[in-house]
Amino acid sequence: MKKIAQATPLPGRKVRGSTTGKPIMAALDLFGRRWTLRILWELRSGPLTFRALQAACGAIAPSVLNTRLAELREAAIVDAADDGYALTHHGTTLLDALWPLIEWSETWAKR
Repeated sequence: MKKIAQATPLPGRKVRGSTTGKPIMAALDLFGRRWTLRILWELRSGPLTFRALQAACGAIAPSVLNTRLAELREAAIVDAADDGYALTHHGTTLLDALWPLIEWSETWAKR
């Protein structure tokens, strides 16, 4: 069976689970894609080259990493820099927004 390429989830577009294109639905679709959150997490401390990012992510295939980076670049969350891939301003604010969820998960794990 041939896999059909999916468009990058962006506000205003139909996305997985929603035909409205509401920003939250587009964000959840993008973040729910395999490896997306891991890539963002690995970029939290600064830029990484493709090979360094691949190594930091572990078992990610180069084709998947390329696809996810292209999606994150189209979504203006990651950009290519001279020293590798880095979070944009939107990417940094995204990680800031995720910190309460990280804190919640730590509390959840302790119960």
